[in-house]
Amino acid sequence: MSLLEASINELVTANHILAREGVVDSFGHISIRHPENPDHYLLSCSRAPECIKAEDIMEFKLDGEPVNPKGRDPYAERAIHGSIYEARPEVMSVVHNHSPNVIPFGVTGCTLKPLMHMAAGMGTDMPIWDSRTNFGDTTLLVTTMDMGRDLANMLHDHRAALMRGHGCVVVGKSVREVVFSSIYLEINAELQFKANTLGDITFLSDGEVEAILKRRGPYTFERAWERWCLRANRPYEAAPDHK
Repeated sequence: MSLLEASINELVTANHILAREGVVDSFGHISIRHPENPDHYLLSCSRAPECIKAEDIMEFKLDGEPVNPKGRDPYAERAIHGSIYEARPEVMSVVHNHSPNVIPFGVTGCTLKPLMHMAAGMGTDMPIWDSRTNFGDTTLLVTTMDMGRDLANMLHDHRAALMRGHGCVVVGKSVREVVFSSIYLEINAELQFKANTLGDITFLSDGEVEAILKRRGPYTFERAWERWCLRANRPYEAAPDHK
């Protein structure tokens, strides 16, 4: 199997996992930077994540232009992915989702912060991007590169950002890392709702987050990935650096 074929298969699996774990439903998407051309990325055509197959994966330039559409309709919000890859050379995978427990934190004054060690990948400071600030009243969808670049600018060097009334964006150095972070971001948000009913919350400190991320290795993502593959009824293939 070629590197490109392996990347496409992993991307398909990632879509099914995110759907199975409740991070995406009929909407939301995950991309990966092209393994052989860093100025391109791979993203499915416009389908519900749980339905995606290998033949649905399309190749795009950073400006969102499809390389060979073959009659397939792309996601309207692909500008999110291209703009982040353009601004962040170290980012290898991007997730945009409407994770239900995360959305309330983007429309209230309550700050979403990590309270459990597994959610350290969200970082301790998550900015909120509001499309209304620079673009007025819109559908809230990121449908142009101008909007995508504005979002990427707000994201800056953070691991995730909230999108007011819309959802969030999560970035990582691999598909497995960004899937891991997206799932535990949703879990952390749900736990924060519950913890708020009991009293003041002791969140992770910057130092704790740094220590957790420093200790975290490929085995962390691999253990979770194997289980999630089983739950999503997808074949498990160990990452190259874990074989």
